[in-house]
Amino acid sequence: MSEPSTGAPGLVLRTREGRPYRFDPGALCLELLPTGGYARYAAYEVLHTPEDLVRWAGESRLPDGLSPVVSAEELARAHELRAALWNLTGDRAHGRALARSDLAVVNAVAAEPPLVPRIDPDSGSLAVAPDATGTALLSTVARDAVELFTGPYADRIRECGSDSCKLLFVDTSRPGRRRWCAMEHCGNLHKVRAHRARHAPKEA
Repeated sequence: MSEPSTGAPGLVLRTREGRPYRFDPGALCLELLPTGGYARYAAYEVLHTPEDLVRWAGESRLPDGLSPVVSAEELARAHELRAALWNLTGDRAHGRALARSDLAVVNAVAAEPPLVPRIDPDSGSLAVAPDATGTALLSTVARDAVELFTGPYADRIRECGSDSCKLLFVDTSRPGRRRWCAMEHCGNLHKVRAHRARHAPKEA
């Protein structure tokens, strides 16, 4: 569902027709959601093997060059964490109480040692220490979720305004008026529909 990053934040997703567009959910933890999920999201599943989770890590906003060793058990844990994040993010976006069971999953994963950041000796840029594991990767994602849900943008978690889109994001814009998952996708579709509605022939 996503493609390698081009350096800009967010993921490159594709519409049902195959047209690419960039979706920036505003937080690392929310980048895990478009990889699929359970129930109605199962059709979008892309994390079938441990290698798929490694590929996602490389496409995420984490530093380039990350290639963790992921086990089948850690992949299953990623699915569990993602399900909890779907629930928590959707509940926050719609003003519902957060389920203790979902919070427990995030807290348990966050309790594990995270990825270790370092300064790359060649480029001087942010990197991740080698020998990373799937557990450390997921802990970093879960800690990002803890920061999001307890930080200044906790009340800016939203669902795309399109009736046919369920992508979730955190609005980090200064005015705080972001409505769409991506202006080039759902935003443009809304503009086209609104234009057609304004110019539709009026019934006699």
